[in-house]
This record gives sequence, structure tokens and C-alpha cells, in this order.
Amino acid sequence: MLPSRHTSRSPLLHFDGTSNRPLRYAKNQKSPFEDEQDGNVVLEPIIFEDGMLAVPKENPVLQEFLYLHPQRDMVFEEIDNERDAQEDLEIINYEVDALIAAKECGIDTMEIMCRVLIGSNPEKLSTAELKRDILLYARNYPEEFLDALNDPMVKLQNLVAKCFEQNKLGLRNKGKDVYFNLKSNKTKLLTVPFGENPQYIVASYLNSDDGLETYKLLDKVINE
Repeated sequence: MLPSRHTSRSPLLHFDGTSNRPLRYAKNQKSPFEDEQDGNVVLEPIIFEDGMLAVPKENPVLQEFLYLHPQRDMVFEEIDNERDAQEDLEIINYEVDALIAAKECGIDTMEIMCRVLIGSNPEKLSTAELKRDILLYARNYPEEFLDALNDPMVKLQNLVAKCFEQNKLGLRNKGKDVYFNLKSNKTKLLTVPFGENPQYIVASYLNSDDGLETYKLLDKVINE
């Protein structure tokens, strides 16, 4: 049920450029504005059944009331088949583009996407499993997949993920600190801010000027 009259508990006001005017739907009136209605109003509830409300063309007052209603496009919206079709078309195009891009990815790129987007270790998957998982992710999350393909941070996150997989980096102090775990280096790398993803924080550090030398070191260690 939609509020159909202005009250202090449920204010229904429309600003006409000069003042806020209270709204009220009465089926026997010619205007949805309370100040344009006479004293003999017949109030009628506005009820959506199964999420739908059909407004006949013979009831222009209700049409205007719904158009001016403050909850329009928040609680309810007018059906627009052309707009919905356009939105569906954009989603389908994203899916097609993402699937084509995923299909054309090399194994190295698929492994990166698997580590960073899916959070799985591609070394534990067969080639068929890897390709299937990437295609499914691209179909289900096309925009995220396409953005990741062009994001330089993704490659850094992949490097960091491999460092953790191969135990070149490790977490201590209940996941608060990241430490090197190299033969000649067991020092602390950084502290992870509360609530943040450790791998993303490390990747962000490697992407900074201060982290350039660390990036070179880890890249060399992983590719040895």
C-alpha cells in the first residue's frame, strides 16, 4: 500500500518551484494537490497487488499523483519496456564481450584471473577446469572481468598471490602483519590496516614508489 495523502508521519510534498505543496489522492477530485481540492474528498487506498498497479487512462489524477509522488523511482517505478530492453541489451553485450575476451585469453592470463578474481590456485586445476571457471566468471560478472583485464593492479595482485602460495610471504600476529619468508630475509614488510585484504594492501604497496625495489625482489624470486 502506497501513502496517498500528506501527513506529518508520511509527508507527501511536491516543490513546484515556489513552495512545497501537499499531495492527496482523492478519486472524485480533478487535482492531486490538496490546495486545489474541495472539501468533499473521497479518499481511496493505492494498493499494489503482486508488485503491480494498473492505472487506467481514464484516471489521469492518479497518474499525475504517482508521477509527483516523492517515493517514485525509490519505492515504485513506472514500467518502461524500451528502457528495460536497453538495459537488458547492455547486459547481454557485456556478457558477449566478456566471453569473447575470456575465450581469447592465454593460459597465463587465465591463471592471473583465477588467482585474483576467483581466489583459487590455478596450479591445482586442469586446463579444462581453468578455462571453464574463467568462462563462467566472465559470463556471470562480465563488467568486473573486462575491467580486470585492463587493470594493472591485477598483475600485481597475481604476483602477491603467488608469493603467498609459495610461502615467500606470510602473515603473522593474527593476520595483522606481512613478513618476508625468504632465506636471507625474514623481516616485516608492512602492517595490514584493519578490515583490509592483505594481498591487495601488499599489491598497492608494490605499486608505489616506495615499493618498487620490493616488487623487483619478489618478481625475481617468483620467476627463478
